[in-house]
Amino acid sequence: MSQQEETRVEESQDAHSVHTGHPTPATYFKVAMALSILTAIEVGIFYITALSYAIIPILAILSIGKFALVVMYYMHLKFDHPIFSGMFFFGMFVATGVIFALMALFSWFLI
Repeated sequence: MSQQEETRVEESQDAHSVHTGHPTPATYFKVAMALSILTAIEVGIFYITALSYAIIPILAILSIGKFALVVMYYMHLKFDHPIFSGMFFFGMFVATGVIFALMALFSWFLI
C-alpha cells in the first residue's frame, strides 16, 4: 500500500471516530420518561390558581429544562463539539432575555 493510500485510510478512520458515544436506546427511554414527568409537572402547576402570575417564570424554567434535554439528546449536541452547544444555547438565552424584558416592559408581572 502506498503512502497516499495509508493517509486516506487514516483520514477516513479519523472522520468516523469523531462521531462516537451516541446514547443507547435505554438512554433515549430515560430521557423520554424525564420529559413526560416534566410535562406532567407543568400540567399540574397550571391548575394551581394560587400561583397567579408566578406561574409564568415557573413554566418558563421547566420549559427550558425540557428544551435542553431534547437538544442535548435528540439533536445529539451533547456528543458534538461544544461550540455547537454554545451557539445553540446562546441564542436560547438571548431569546429568553428578550421575552422577559418585553414582559417586564409591558408590566406582565404586576398585579
